[in-house]
Amino acid sequence: MSIFVNIPVADVERSRAFFTAIGWTINNNFSDENAISVEIADGQYLMALQRDYYQTFIGSKSVGDPSTQSLALIAFDLPSRDAVDAFNEAVRQAGGKVGEIQDHGFMYGGQFDDPDGNHFEPFWMDPAAAESGPPAE
Repeated sequence: MSIFVNIPVADVERSRAFFTAIGWTINNNFSDENAISVEIADGQYLMALQRDYYQTFIGSKSVGDPSTQSLALIAFDLPSRDAVDAFNEAVRQAGGKVGEIQDHGFMYGGQFDDPDGNHFEPFWMDPAAAESGPPAE
């Protein structure tokens, strides 16, 4: 099974440059002036859609502004704490807004906003906690 998360963006080319700079792959077969298809990992895709184009998918609802409203928290796992830190540094270098690290011991996560304000949360979770749940406090 695959998942495609769609987000509104103001400038598709700016998003292309940002997501490429943080190491994600653009699938040009499903990208044009209205949208880019970004492969986060196998089976995990982000569709960055020009705001007017995004509107065509949601009918009479209004398109939210991710710079002032939370539309979603897009979380994805990475293989280690170091990978989270390295990813956050790549985001910082690409011009993303990086937030604070949250360290819960069994889970370690970062957070960042893309240039439009869409919110992402890369994290690592101890495999034992993933299997049996977090330790009791």
